[in-house]
Amino acid sequence: MEQLFQFLEHHTDFVILGLLGLLSVICLWKAIERIMFYSKVDISKYDTLEELDIDLTHNLTTISTIGSNAPYIGLLGTVVGILLTFYHLGQSGGDIDAASIMVNLSLALKATAVGILVAIIAMVFYNGFGRKVEENKLKWLALQSKKPHQAV
Repeated sequence: MEQLFQFLEHHTDFVILGLLGLLSVICLWKAIERIMFYSKVDISKYDTLEELDIDLTHNLTTISTIGSNAPYIGLLGTVVGILLTFYHLGQSGGDIDAASIMVNLSLALKATAVGILVAIIAMVFYNGFGRKVEENKLKWLALQSKKPHQAV
């Protein structure tokens, strides 16, 4: 058990913050791809609304998933940090140093803060892109209503 706590103490920040950093890079990469796509999409080239919807919503699930799960990953880091703080309290044999406890708890909370930050950014992108999807679908419908109807 001692080895587990030593491992967690030395690697939790790197794993949790590294994972959140990776998720933020993936989110940014997908967001840049969507921005580039939305700036160049020609809705008149689509024959059906479904084909347009498939292309417009590509990568949005990934952005949404990052936004939904980043706080939980941060919370996991906080839980592990608090667990380590209690472990050290138990190991101290009753010699409680309030200053070190507060430092350890504040460091544990940084994981949650980073997770929330990643989630906020991802959800801002997701909601903005959701609006772009709706705009382009409405533009496509308006374009279709202006076309002369062909008899089948």
